[in-house]
Amino acid sequence: MIALQDFIKISEFEWEIPQGLRSHMRASVKVFANRDIIEAGLRDSSFEQAINATTLPGLVGSVVIMPDVHQGYGFPIGGVAATDVSDGVISPGAIGYDINCGVRLLVSHIPLDAAAPYLKELTSAIYEACPSGVGKKGSIRLSRKELEQVCREGSKWALHEGLATREDTELTEDGGCLAGADPAKVSSRAKERGSPQVGSLGAGNHFIEIGVVDQITDLEAASIMGLEEGCLSLMIHSGSRGFGHQICTDYVREFQIAIHKYGIELPDRELVCAPLNSSDGQNYLAAMRCAANYAFCNRQVMAHFARQSFEKVFAGKERNYHLQMVYDLAHNMGKIENHEVDGKKLRACIHRKGATRAFGPYSPGIPDKYKKLGQPVLVPGSMGTSSWILLGTQASMHKSFGSACHGAGRVFSRKRARREVRGEQLLQRLESSGIHIMARSMRGLAEEAPEAYKDVDIVVKCVVGSGIARKVARLKPVAVIKG
Repeated sequence: MIALQDFIKISEFEWEIPQGLRSHMRASVKVFANRDIIEAGLRDSSFEQAINATTLPGLVGSVVIMPDVHQGYGFPIGGVAATDVSDGVISPGAIGYDINCGVRLLVSHIPLDAAAPYLKELTSAIYEACPSGVGKKGSIRLSRKELEQVCREGSKWALHEGLATREDTELTEDGGCLAGADPAKVSSRAKERGSPQVGSLGAGNHFIEIGVVDQITDLEAASIMGLEEGCLSLMIHSGSRGFGHQICTDYVREFQIAIHKYGIELPDRELVCAPLNSSDGQNYLAAMRCAANYAFCNRQVMAHFARQSFEKVFAGKERNYHLQMVYDLAHNMGKIENHEVDGKKLRACIHRKGATRAFGPYSPGIPDKYKKLGQPVLVPGSMGTSSWILLGTQASMHKSFGSACHGAGRVFSRKRARREVRGEQLLQRLESSGIHIMARSMRGLAEEAPEAYKDVDIVVKCVVGSGIARKVARLKPVAVIKG
């Protein structure tokens, strides 16, 4: 097993597991974290999984690990890996089961003081408008033809249906639509699961959070983003629901068979993969893009109904109750991007699992509104802690394939959380601290207890200290809807 002495310390927030540590490693592992986070990560298989990921064929550069790292399926959550498009592979486990699980942030000009008497009513309205829970159906029922349109068009389908504004799509990563999605590469079972779930939150760590802009550290960036200290924000964290999960399940099963015909040997069968330029690899990529577009649309539909809830509650009480789009970004995705590694420009498939894109200023793909700032990076904490709005930097382009952390990251499992935390007591504790909670089950609430997560302020300190992101503002929760 790997130990702390196997890491090379580069700085307080940058460490490396050298390629020579194991004979089968094709690259080093670059870690953005402090000593305490690394020591905590050594208690599970996070870093062993990162070492295993260095054996992926066609890997370029280092495998990158973020400070929110924790053990995942085959590949650590909080990990980034790049494979060359010409001779590399694509691995579903290095992208994740909840394809394009991501975060959308909207802000208002409603002061918390003015909103306080109506927060419970607002939370209830959003809770009813955006169904949550395992297998829960959404507010929109799609025909098979409409589902396939969502697969191809993503958020743009919602725009055509009057469920989005043009600004919403412009301020979504990739405009809310990945090209190259092909519904023909998606199983009937996945389509059955996806058809009734658009506009639903899901379960697990998914949430809708009403917050307040608590602290602004970059006034210029905050002004461009529409952030106003002391005013309400809304954060939506969800993904591709059962649709994306089924797509990942289908292709993991297929790749466990297909991997043998390509003669690929890996230390962990959960890392199964296929050459990116093979029919197997291309089929998965096309299906994954369908799930990504579905997730963009799902968050957009929920944002639409959340806006209606704000209007319902605040019309006649507040003059400006509109929720303004800030940004929407993915943190479980495989993207074909151009990068520079060791002075060489190349095209690679960037696997980000529990990691977000964090492109620096003037990088391709950033909305015009944020060109000079860099890409917004949204880092939610837990129910009882702060969340952060960051910006990608030029350094991230060289250090981490333009990537940063996606959240606080778990410190122990849901099973342990259920064993150590009583949902009813947690609910009372959060309510007494001024955070209104609505949840489908006390069991699910206990799984997401704040103590089951790292301190998000320390996680953010690590990415900022390493130079791959910079702070803009901090949000504090005042009401949370849990799946």
